[in-house]
Amino acid sequence: MAAAPVWSVDPRTGKQREQVAVEATAQEVDAAVRAAHAARDALADRTVRAAFLRSAADELKAAESTLVEVADAETALGPVRLTGELARTCYQLRAFADIVDEGEYLGVVVNHPDDTATPPIPDLRRYKVPLGVVAVYSASNFPFAFSVPGGDTASALAAGCPVVVKAHPDHPALSELVAKVLRRAAARHGIPDGVLGLVHGFEAGVELIKHPLVAAAGFTGSVRGGRALFDAAAARPVPIPFHGELGSLNPVVVTEAAASERAEAIGAGLAGSMTLGVGQFCVKPGLVLVPAGDAGDGLVKSLTDAVSATDAGVLLDHRMRDNFVAGVAERAALPDVDSPVTPGAGGEHTVSPGFLTVPAARLADGGEHDLLLEECFGPVTVVARYADEGEVRGVLSRLPGNLTATVQLSAEEAAGESAGAAALLAEVTPLAGRVLVNGWPTGVAVAAAQQHGGPYPATTSTSTSVGGTAIERWLRPVAYQGVPEALLPVELRDDNPLGLPRRFNGVLER
Repeated sequence: MAAAPVWSVDPRTGKQREQVAVEATAQEVDAAVRAAHAARDALADRTVRAAFLRSAADELKAAESTLVEVADAETALGPVRLTGELARTCYQLRAFADIVDEGEYLGVVVNHPDDTATPPIPDLRRYKVPLGVVAVYSASNFPFAFSVPGGDTASALAAGCPVVVKAHPDHPALSELVAKVLRRAAARHGIPDGVLGLVHGFEAGVELIKHPLVAAAGFTGSVRGGRALFDAAAARPVPIPFHGELGSLNPVVVTEAAASERAEAIGAGLAGSMTLGVGQFCVKPGLVLVPAGDAGDGLVKSLTDAVSATDAGVLLDHRMRDNFVAGVAERAALPDVDSPVTPGAGGEHTVSPGFLTVPAARLADGGEHDLLLEECFGPVTVVARYADEGEVRGVLSRLPGNLTATVQLSAEEAAGESAGAAALLAEVTPLAGRVLVNGWPTGVAVAAAQQHGGPYPATTSTSTSVGGTAIERWLRPVAYQGVPEALLPVELRDDNPLGLPRRFNGVLER
């Protein structure tokens, strides 16, 4: 039977643009993984690795106009958004190059023998080594930042791990172009093409997670798809780490004092955040707890005005559009749910933004209203009106894990002059990996202190996929005991010829 074709599709029209490839067979997946495995030694030198990452950023920037044009044709995200996303991706590659050069991520620790300790300490030296080939599953909503050249790929290469990417079907032409750009950068440093493999097709993704030479995986996508791959990774004869980002509601709590103080600004800010990128950000605020009464009414009016003035938009593909239209209709039909601005179909190929309101007590009760506590991908949010702090706690107690949680406070509360504000922060912290005050969660900075990950189902591990510590996902520690100096890895020798940051006999050296 002939392999299924892979088509590039224009989401603005639903029409096929071009056939890009064919879905990979099990044999082709095997070849890609074996080629990646064979490329490991080419990444062993940290200097070469850092130079490769910088060259990758340079090559992507040089190809910017072509890449953005193709990305826009396949995703309808617009050249302004995509140009910014590509710049972020290039910055991220360079940031990981700096991390590789610095070497602190290796976690070098040297302990000389100490016979006076109880029990005695032998000669021990510890650092981290790459796991091996990493499988990366691209996201639909970030064709650069969470796809072929994105954070999973960049951090894995920085760790010294070759990568095989399962391309997302929403942007296959872009995936092919970007893979060529990255391989061109690799060739500049004598690194073989196999260091970055690319495969297409659902079955290829399944074969990839099962391959015995794949040592770890990174995923960004749906709860259903991510959980299936997570279970497959755990069910292998040799289970592997699976770092998956699956879904997030990203709750927001607006205090009564904050709503009284700046209802209009909060409503406008919420509208901008929940409609940004046509509501297709993984950190879109999907549930907002707003007080009942006049202050909350003012916020809802501001939100109504701002969302009503927001144009309809194109989602990443027509399947997502159909799911959005069906999902908001099902939610709007629940008892006591109102729709001040009705979300749904905006046209044959577009969706209109909107929001739903519901008494918070309905969410605390459970039952059919639990649907409102599930992520709905697209430009919609749920505003839950609460009567008192007990209802806020009741709703929060029923939420699953999230990437983010946000609290909107008054000036007095933010200044620490209210015990309630501190208690609210303590209440939301167990729910999320990133807690915000008086901001909005859309936008994930590439920074050393970033945490993009949270309790399940937000992610399947405690790590971050954004920021410098994302490199730790693809490393494992090894300790050498009693190994003669001449046989030690150069990173662990007493004279520290590479000048690495390390802890030497209990003293931190930089």
